[in-house]
Amino acid sequence: MASFSLTSAPPLLPRPKDPSSHAFPHPLPSFLRMPHQPQHLQTPLLLPKIQSSRHQTTATPVTKDLWDNTILKSETPVLVIFYANWCGPCRMVHRIIDEIATEYAGKLKCFLVNTDTDMKIAEDYEIKAVPVVLMFKNGQKCDSVVGTMPKEFYVAAIERVLKS
Repeated sequence: MASFSLTSAPPLLPRPKDPSSHAFPHPLPSFLRMPHQPQHLQTPLLLPKIQSSRHQTTATPVTKDLWDNTILKSETPVLVIFYANWCGPCRMVHRIIDEIATEYAGKLKCFLVNTDTDMKIAEDYEIKAVPVVLMFKNGQKCDSVVGTMPKEFYVAAIERVLKS
């Protein structure tokens, strides 16, 4: 068994003679210095990015109470995203579907199902993981896209459903 011991402490960095001076030989560049304004007076550089990361989707949430009338009895083809709030890839799919919803307005309806709150719907359609996009036409499931895919995959599924 190997053993070791420390016989002396590691050397300390020399302390500046004047406590108000910097320990660095040259002054710090301005972008590294701490600002001297109170935080509430500083320009919040990261705040707009944080706020914009919350994405409002144009797809309408649907619950089990509304499922039959909204999805199964719809005369217009329907796209349904099965998602969960904690799912990062689901947010990416939401953005893609929002673009698609705008492009296919009047030809296609887009809805969301939160699998954490509406587990019954997810079980009925055997949704085991999220995100999953299902396409419905005349009350029947026609096509699906599992996982996060490029926009072209969703558009291809939509076009197949619209042409059938």
